Amino acid sequence: MQARDARFDGQFITGVHSTGIYCRPSCPAVLPKATNVSFYLTAAAAHEAGLRACKRCLPDAVPGSPQWDLRDDLAARAMRLIADGVVEREGVPGLAARLGYTSRHLTRVLTAELGAGPLALARAHRAQTARALLTSTALPAADVAFASGFGSIRQFNDTIRAVYERSPLELRLAARVRQRQRERDRGSERQQLDTERLDIEQLDTEAGVVHLRLPARPPFDAAGVFEWLAARAVDGVEVAGPDRFERTLRLPGGPALVRFAATGGDAVPAIDVEAKLSSLADLPPLVARVRRLFDLDADAVAIDAALAADPALAASVAATPGMRVPGCLDPHELVFRALIGQQVSVKSARTTLSRVAAELGERVASTAAGVLFPTAAAIAESGAEVLRGPATRVRTILDVARRLDSGELVVAPERERDELQADLLAVPGIGPWTAGYLAMRVTRAPDVLLTGDLALRNGAARLGLPSTPSALEAIGAPWAPWRSYASMHLWRAAGAKI
Repeated sequence: MQARDARFDGQFITGVHSTGIYCRPSCPAVLPKATNVSFYLTAAAAHEAGLRACKRCLPDAVPGSPQWDLRDDLAARAMRLIADGVVEREGVPGLAARLGYTSRHLTRVLTAELGAGPLALARAHRAQTARALLTSTALPAADVAFASGFGSIRQFNDTIRAVYERSPLELRLAARVRQRQRERDRGSERQQLDTERLDIEQLDTEAGVVHLRLPARPPFDAAGVFEWLAARAVDGVEVAGPDRFERTLRLPGGPALVRFAATGGDAVPAIDVEAKLSSLADLPPLVARVRRLFDLDADAVAIDAALAADPALAASVAATPGMRVPGCLDPHELVFRALIGQQVSVKSARTTLSRVAAELGERVASTAAGVLFPTAAAIAESGAEVLRGPATRVRTILDVARRLDSGELVVAPERERDELQADLLAVPGIGPWTAGYLAMRVTRAPDVLLTGDLALRNGAARLGLPSTPSALEAIGAPWAPWRSYASMHLWRAAGAKI
């Protein structure tokens, strides 16, 4: 806070009790006395302490905390679900049921660890989404309220006033004043770009098209993520280019068509998202899933520093700073991608997946990416007629599809990582590679080193590291807790597009 280090924006909140506001660590205001400052993990905890958001630094308008991906405890898993809008759709009982606890116990744990219960955390998330829509779109305030997850206009107005000490319209007017000031600043040599918020640039309500700009923590290897996505693009479902990606997607309110592109450059990296939604209420879950897909909240500076301490990885880290571990938009879809892609080339897996999507998927749009990837139910019912290959693998895929459809097997971001891998390994035909790979990408596990992967071991050999599983496991121990990111460097060294 004293250094005004922007790297920690979003990782904690500074509450100034003498003024009644909370700020991001890099707030340019005069530093308060230490005796007047308290620190909070979440904006909701600051709200519960009676503080309002700083009008100068907009503390809730930064990339999210990397803690919710790094940690795997109850609080972190709850935060993943809250960001996905589960409280708005299913209430606190639904949130607690997904996590396997009672509502009372969940509330007690979140209040003790994060300073706020699930309702307060969800309320803060709704307020942040609403502020972003108000300050960067012309969407009517009533539509903003419901798109943000509020149950009524009155609740929306009361929350915005309590958190920001301004009415919704006053927030919008202040944003326009700041925008005019930024436009004047852009005429200067420094050309300051606006990355202080979850930047939703415009919204065409008639067409149902939403334009999002989601900031990333720099450095950010966007090109690497787009290359990863392009290598796995499924015909009909996805269309990929070197710096753009388009696909269909199921969201809670219905199907969506989304497009991604990198923007902002090295200094202020971000992902531009264009989404045609069935319901505006799908905006919060879409944002949460895109942030996971591109790993936007990762503390790349800390990760790179830890990995570069190993001379074998130092050159790779220097060549590609800010490498990310791609997540996923649909966990069930990733399960079938992993199962079909086992022990075959990427090209072969793409061919099979494209055929499965064409025959079992649902067409939703007359575009190149106009087919929804088939559901677990569709694969369980008709997959035997479409799938080819070894009989044991086909049986495993059909078995997993039935388990996913019935709820016997749950693969979701809120799962505890060890439990998820144990459940996967209990399914006949699923081995350690698949279980680890899914934990890495679905739950954002940062510390998975898939030493059984041939391409990864080839990359290790090219970097002068041991290529046997046991030796690589031993030499990779110091990379913890960032071995998933080390895996990405090893795959990159092998030139692999797994």
